[in-house]
Amino acid sequence: MVGKGVISGVRVTHDTASVDDIAAVSDDSQRAVVADLCARPGVREAFCLQTCNRAEAYVVTADEATGRAALSEYAATVDDDVVVETGHEESLRHLLRVAAGLESLVLGEDQILGQVRTAYEDSRAEDAIGRTLDDAILKAIHVGERVRTETDINEGVVSLGSAAAELIAHERDLTDSTALVVGAGEMGTLSARALADRDVAGLVIANRTLPHAEHLADEVSVDAEAVSLAALSTVVERVDVVVTATGSDDTVLERSDLDDGRDRIVIDLAQPRDVPAAVRSLDTITVYDLDTLEDVTAETREQRKEAAAEVEILIEEEFDNLLDQYKRKRADEVIASMYESADRVKSRELETALAKLDLDEDEREVVESMADALVGQLLAAPTKSLRDAAAEDDWTTINTALELFDPEFGPDDVPPFAALAEDEVPPDVSVGALSDDD
Repeated sequence: MVGKGVISGVRVTHDTASVDDIAAVSDDSQRAVVADLCARPGVREAFCLQTCNRAEAYVVTADEATGRAALSEYAATVDDDVVVETGHEESLRHLLRVAAGLESLVLGEDQILGQVRTAYEDSRAEDAIGRTLDDAILKAIHVGERVRTETDINEGVVSLGSAAAELIAHERDLTDSTALVVGAGEMGTLSARALADRDVAGLVIANRTLPHAEHLADEVSVDAEAVSLAALSTVVERVDVVVTATGSDDTVLERSDLDDGRDRIVIDLAQPRDVPAAVRSLDTITVYDLDTLEDVTAETREQRKEAAAEVEILIEEEFDNLLDQYKRKRADEVIASMYESADRVKSRELETALAKLDLDEDEREVVESMADALVGQLLAAPTKSLRDAAAEDDWTTINTALELFDPEFGPDDVPPFAALAEDEVPPDVSVGALSDDD
């Protein structure tokens, strides 16, 4: 039976939403989101990607309406105007752009590629990746790798951590400053390294798990000490710069921790926020978060405009390759059905004929070889025609072939748009929307 599947997507990202909106949509676990989506009616595959500046979910269903219904609750906690819904081809192209870094707050950032890989493994762990999403996400990862080796998109500032350090370096002399990095995860590590690369005078690493903070403090190239989160209110008194990047559900610093008259820069890279909004009212504190950092990264985006144009061309090339890949698989599936049907007829007629003939082993092999050759020659022309039909999105021809050669093919197996006349096929649905996962 020919498989069928349309990808539907929904996202809340920094392009349209605030940090608080993204936090409201995000779950503690990508796997939990995927498991929930897979439990919804009609969902065959699911994928979820959550980072500090995006929350995205995708499902594969028999048709777009079923996909929209499955995703209807994903972003229900935020206003509709910050939610972006995507159909099949738009979802595919967006995934390629995300992995390439074109949709990141810091254009061309490297971190997102690892996050896509992690999200892919999380979905695989829930047995939620079938052939449709597997092709799409592996292609996105391939694109992400290509753009980082074949273009200059990731030259210079390549993470939010390094963007934060660059901003701080513009604001004050780091060689005469002590910085506090709260969180020793990936973002905190990138921030600490970037500050060290810019010769910060001293560094304090605070983390819930002290050994992780100690490991990072030993790794950086400047004088650094490690403390637990419990010591934050004490150490913050002697620092000039604070960068927070934890995964905490609650704030880790309060207004009272910073209300001592000391002039400080605070950069909150966490989602949800590590620093309450009330801190902004302090005259001596300058606060940047993911929302305000977007303005700062505009300079990087301008500098990489030429490289981004190269990446856009590469993405379109790989996008076309992905659609062709889907098309070839659809054609191969129909061709396989055709050969299976022909092989059943050949085997039945051979058995009947050989039962009437008194042939030795060599003679039987000659007859069987002749039957195989006849099937191959008779189906050679239809095979080429079916591959051409798939390449041209000619689903009338492919639907007819299925009806002729697949005895189990019925109305319920027809892809949503395969039974339409060619001039009725919706412009936003292509052959790439089919899946062979059945």
